[in-house]
Amino acid sequence: MPVELYRIDDRLIHGQVVVGWGQSLSLGFIVLVDDTVAASEWEQELYRMGAPPGMDVRFETVAGALAHLHEYEARPEPGMLLTGDIETMRRIVEGSGTIQRVNVGGVHHRAGRTARLRYVFLAPNEEAALRDLAARGVTVTAQDVPASAPVPVEQFLAGHGE
Repeated sequence: MPVELYRIDDRLIHGQVVVGWGQSLSLGFIVLVDDTVAASEWEQELYRMGAPPGMDVRFETVAGALAHLHEYEARPEPGMLLTGDIETMRRIVEGSGTIQRVNVGGVHHRAGRTARLRYVFLAPNEEAALRDLAARGVTVTAQDVPASAPVPVEQFLAGHGE
């Protein structure tokens, strides 16, 4: 099965990802793409502890994820590719040329960001990157948990959707 979910969530691996999405999609693996985490065994161990037993967790740089994406897409069990920020996902989508859907799951408040949904706060450059992905034909939606309805990018960037 292919990677079932390409998700942006600044909390990376946490309960909502492994329980909510992991169970609903029957995930067998997560590929966490973050150049800093990929270089830190200590951080990797912390994130591995958040995953249930039996779930394979891989850590990749952007370059590594792009080099191995075809392998992840060919795995027999469903998986998730997870980034902590929009720019990292944008680089992966552009580098792959094959990713058709991106889920914005959690981009939380910090200086310079404006609320778009209760779980999505964006800076102008992040909004522009999401619009760019959509203009390239990628379906971009926000959805915090599997039970909620996906909100199309045009809708949540306009401040509508909840």
